[in-house]
Formats: sequence, C-alpha cells, structure tokens
Amino acid sequence: MAEAANAPQGAGYHSQNIFKSMKDIDFKQTISHQCGVTMNDSVEARAIADFMGEKPGVTVTYQPALIRIDGEGKLIFKMDEISNYFGREMTAEIFEVNTSTHYGRMVRTDDNTVVLFGDMDEMLQYT
Repeated sequence: MAEAANAPQGAGYHSQNIFKSMKDIDFKQTISHQCGVTMNDSVEARAIADFMGEKPGVTVTYQPALIRIDGEGKLIFKMDEISNYFGREMTAEIFEVNTSTHYGRMVRTDDNTVVLFGDMDEMLQYT
C-alpha cells in the first residue's frame, strides 16, 4: 500500500502498516487486546502521532487524510507530555476533537490522561 506523499519523515515516522489484504487475513475465534485511534490528518494529529510513535509497541500508519495510532494492551496519552513535545497546549478536549474514531475502551482517568484499553478486564478498575 502506498504511503501518503506528504507523510513526515525522520524521528517518529514509521513505515509499518497494520492493514492487510483480505487474502492474508486468518480469521480465528480469539480475543484481540489491540486498541487504537484514527485521527483526521492535521498539525495536532501529526504531533500526537510523532510523539506516540516513539513509544515501544506503538504503530503509526499514515493514510492520505487519516493517521492511525495502534497498540497492544494499552495506549496512554498524557496531555502534558504531548504539549511539551508539540510546543503548545494539548488538552483532552482537543485530543478528542482530533480523534475521529477509536477502538478499545477509552477512559479519561483525569484532566491530563486519556487511556485506551485493549483488555476489558484492566479497564474495569475505572468503572
């Protein structure tokens, strides 16, 4: 699959792709512990993707108008860390506006932290 022509290069850029052709998918009756977000391509989304892409176990996929951030088990988005990386304020509200969809269970643990859980049992501590 061709990558977006204007996808960023350098630190935080990943050429990995989570998408597979239907012929390469093996359907099993198993539970996935994956989680992730899809964001509309924007300055904020690229900053979040670049920052999260430096974390182990995180895959960032650039599409022409979207950016996917995927992980296994849990993704933790700390707004103060993203703000420091981005150079301007990132709030949970701005993060949620930039997130067009997500999979996994999203929990806002406090004003600074949004967590996506791939494991429902781990998420239950917040109910």
